Amino acid sequence: MKHVRLIVRGVPSRVALEVTDRRHERMRGLLGRDALDADSALWLEPCNAVHTFGMRFPIDVIFIDRHGCVLSIHRNVGRARMRVNWRARVALEMCAHAAQTLHIERGDRLEWRTPA
Repeated sequence: MKHVRLIVRGVPSRVALEVTDRRHERMRGLLGRDALDADSALWLEPCNAVHTFGMRFPIDVIFIDRHGCVLSIHRNVGRARMRVNWRARVALEMCAHAAQTLHIERGDRLEWRTPA
């Protein structure tokens, strides 16, 4: 996995991203973790559907298109749920309420950059 920084509307954020490099990393996602720090997130690409079966904590799920534009935001997704966006290229999984804290809205541009 790559470790990079989340860029929100062109501005570097404090959020450290784990970017999945392999299929098995995408399939595992956040399963098996007890929590996710407020300043951490998981970037799943390619991915247009996620589930929270077996998850131990709620998450925010943000679907992003191939141009980096936020298509939809699913806040505080609890256990045993499924979220899909057929137009998405990326799913961003963050701790619950992180999208609100970062003021991420539909239409915003999100990307990642390797820290300098």
